[in-house]
Amino acid sequence: MNHMRSRIRNVAAFGFAVAIFAQALPGQIAGPVSGFVFDRSARGLRPVLGIPGASVLGDPIDFGFAVASVFVAPRQDSAVVLAANGSVHLFSLKSGTLAEQTPDGITMALERAVFSPSGTAAALHGSGAAQLITGLPDAPAIAGSVDLSQAGRVGSIAVSDDGAALLIAAGGFVSFAGNSGALHSLIPAGSGAQVAFAPGGYQAALADPASATVEQFSDVTAASQPTLIVGPGANLAPAVGLAFSADSQQIFLANADGVTVFDLAAGGSTSISCDCAPTGLHRMGSVFRLNEAGSKPLWLLDAREARTVFVPPAVPAQ
Repeated sequence: MNHMRSRIRNVAAFGFAVAIFAQALPGQIAGPVSGFVFDRSARGLRPVLGIPGASVLGDPIDFGFAVASVFVAPRQDSAVVLAANGSVHLFSLKSGTLAEQTPDGITMALERAVFSPSGTAAALHGSGAAQLITGLPDAPAIAGSVDLSQAGRVGSIAVSDDGAALLIAAGGFVSFAGNSGALHSLIPAGSGAQVAFAPGGYQAALADPASATVEQFSDVTAASQPTLIVGPGANLAPAVGLAFSADSQQIFLANADGVTVFDLAAGGSTSISCDCAPTGLHRMGSVFRLNEAGSKPLWLLDAREARTVFVPPAVPAQ
């Protein structure tokens, strides 16, 4: 019954959102914007118009060139854009307006961009290296690079808010790199391991599918020993995403079953189901995005309400 009521609320919210935004002009951002999401099928970045539970996707934003991929900061105020010709651009998204501010020296063949928890730093991964950018969103600057050519197949990446610490899950280990750029093995971890930093410091978490554990580091720069949060034998499905809450008191783990929330202060965990198959856990303003935009609904985790809500797919242009 509760599940049915939740679906009814979502459908009603969808209708409410459509009524609000149906009169918006094409290509124009109207009403509240809760975030931005890259629509791979449309090769464009779409605004999420409305509030969680009452949202629709807007028209793609025009960057002035053909786009291959876009990675958006957690606070939705900056974006790393990979152009169709392979060039990399950095844009400010403040107040719904675009302003390019790409620092000199980005020369890699970009595979992905990973932002820090608060979006003040980013790691650009590609060409066997990770290039660090700090000073986001107003004064971006290249702060250094880390050679990953000998690390093996790179999986999850996390960067601290000051851009001074990098965690890499690759080659059977979670490794750490500091200001020197040298990579040091921190702890063994299986394929598919997920890593995450907490906002504002060097507290970090690791979800390892090989041992079925979730662990927390109080300070990865001090080589602290991890604290076991859950497992082994917890019967958790392999994680596809890992993140801390804004106050660092909770850890969110996304997998095929939905999202599990671990309470670091009180202990214990809660599960939040989703009528979806999460493919990641990406901070989008006050919520987390669980999958990609496309022909199916976009799903969001509203952790404050312990619920998941959907955004209907965009209507194809006629």
